[in-house]
Amino acid sequence: MKPIEKITLVLFSSLMLIASVILCLTVFGWIDVEVLSNVVEIAIMDSVTSKVILALSIIFILLSIRCIFFDSSSKEKEEYKNGILLENSNGKLLITKETIENLVSAVVKGFDSAEDVTTRIELDNANNLTVFVNLCVKENAVIKELSSNLQTKIKEAIKKSSDLEVKEVNIKVKNIEPVKENTIEA
Repeated sequence: MKPIEKITLVLFSSLMLIASVILCLTVFGWIDVEVLSNVVEIAIMDSVTSKVILALSIIFILLSIRCIFFDSSSKEKEEYKNGILLENSNGKLLITKETIENLVSAVVKGFDSAEDVTTRIELDNANNLTVFVNLCVKENAVIKELSSNLQTKIKEAIKKSSDLEVKEVNIKVKNIEPVKENTIEA
């Protein structure tokens, strides 16, 4: 939220608080309605006060319409929740989840004993990256060694290409594929 929006929100909230307190005091009978109407009438009849009230009313109406129908940050947040936003003095860089997923798939496909890979990336509010890999392995694969090597290579590849730290790489072996033998029939 921009500073001007914060100030306006505080002013608007304060004005609504004062109006609500005055209405409550009037309903409970602690403020006489005649006194309240005289104060409002005097304020409206004075030309300077009435112009200030009119200007403030118009500003609050416009700001209310803007806040209700035009949320400035929601579009930006929606775009950035699908990836990681990196900023520097030259500008912004958005690395999407799909980019990281494709990178992970390319790393996994580099291993002969891994087949049929699907990846999923999760980001928390602090942009901590968690990688989920589902894959099938060949029957001659040493799963523990393969998963350890995959976790290391995936973290290194993401660090090298995007300078992002990976919190964890979770691997799920969903199937073991038999090794296909090449048979030549004569």
